[in-house]
Amino acid sequence: MELEDFTITAAALLGLISLFKNLLVFIRWLHATFLRQPKNLREYGSWAVVTGPTDGIGKALAFELASKGLNLVLVGRNPSKLEATSSELRWRYGNEIQVKTVVADLAKLSGLEIEAAVASATEGLDVGVVVNNAGAAQGHPFAKYFHEVDDESMESILRVNVNAVVWVTKGVIGGMLKKKRGAIVNIGSGSTVYVSSFPLQTLYASTKAFMAMFSKSVALEYKDQGIDIQCQVPLFTATKMTMLKKRPIFVPSAEMFSRASIRWIGYDRQCNPYWSHAVEGFVFHTLDTISVWYIERYMTWMRKKGLEQDRHL
Repeated sequence: MELEDFTITAAALLGLISLFKNLLVFIRWLHATFLRQPKNLREYGSWAVVTGPTDGIGKALAFELASKGLNLVLVGRNPSKLEATSSELRWRYGNEIQVKTVVADLAKLSGLEIEAAVASATEGLDVGVVVNNAGAAQGHPFAKYFHEVDDESMESILRVNVNAVVWVTKGVIGGMLKKKRGAIVNIGSGSTVYVSSFPLQTLYASTKAFMAMFSKSVALEYKDQGIDIQCQVPLFTATKMTMLKKRPIFVPSAEMFSRASIRWIGYDRQCNPYWSHAVEGFVFHTLDTISVWYIERYMTWMRKKGLEQDRHL
């Protein structure tokens, strides 16, 4: 009986510790999401660099950063879109901010060329925040089997989602080390955190997994140098890339996500800024087998829908 009593007591104590730990995690998340004050991003520096700033999350983040008084260096491949975004920013914020543009196709340039372009564009600027947002997906339809991804798309995904993140970071880290301050935000994907597999988005999810590990590891290397490096891992957001419509709770707009994103800069090495994404992620992770089953069927449906649209073009 004594052994049974000890076993029961030990099990109850372990359960209580686990419950207490999870409760603390939940309270910390509530505070971070709804109560914690965002950092003053201008304390990092007066300029921010944003890649992929002409659509979706990147554009929304550029406007959020501008609203905080940061000058902007916009890095994109399309000159007309860059000019349009710059004009919108100048129209909204007038003389409050400065905007520079850099035309650079991250899917075409070598790593050294990306580093040189970023270093040249930011020379002499007090760069405090860098957002590696540019991303490449598998083209239309959004969901594909691995063998269906064409060679050009495959090369673009690897270059933009992996190569560019590394070399843009290398292009700015030296300046941040000199002044002992800075923040780098890499926009990743919840597919790397909450589920064990992400079928029909295999290449995209795998490159984002690299980004997550790169971010968390390099963050530890430079945390004592005053440089905060973070990977944000959102779930589905209503953008051109995902082709999803906004649903305020589960599928936020790029603007809704960016407002949450700004609040987390400079804190955790990895985070999911938008509150409902974090809740969804917890459910996905807890019910992993069911989640992967659902994702596979949803992506299969998206692939079928995309192929049908192609046939009617």
